[in-house]
Amino acid sequence: MGLAACSTSGCLDNQSAIPLAEFYSSATGEGVSLSSIEIRGVGAPDDSLLLSTPPAATQVYLPMRSTRTETAWAISYKQDGINSPEFNDTVTLRYESQPYFASSECGAMYNYRLREVRCTTHLLDSVTVIDSMITNIDRACLRFYFRTYQEPEEGPQPEE
Repeated sequence: MGLAACSTSGCLDNQSAIPLAEFYSSATGEGVSLSSIEIRGVGAPDDSLLLSTPPAATQVYLPMRSTRTETAWAISYKQDGINSPEFNDTVTLRYESQPYFASSECGAMYNYRLREVRCTTHLLDSVTVIDSMITNIDRACLRFYFRTYQEPEEGPQPEE
């Protein structure tokens, strides 16, 4: 008597090609940790909340849909003074889905080739693409540069 079974021992990598976006300050170029932010999928089915802080976050995974050529995410800020829809930002990625057969153990998945990135610039300054090919390798593909407050530098005061 024999039993048939599936083995996943040869397939330990991440099974999904999901872009990872890291957060940076547009003022300093340094990585930042944001503590008052929400990110949701635009037009996504059901509850599309991807990130809600606190706790503070330095990055977010942004799932895409293989049946579409464009996916967008809405960023809202939950801090006093900017907790208003007119400050919300939207990031939109245009891409091409590419079927990829990983192996007999892992099966098939989709990779994505980024074609265009658009964003509003209320509190988000810009988005840069580090790697336009999104695969299942767990590495940052995007950088979100946010406008951050920076203390004025100490220096000589002008004479009055």
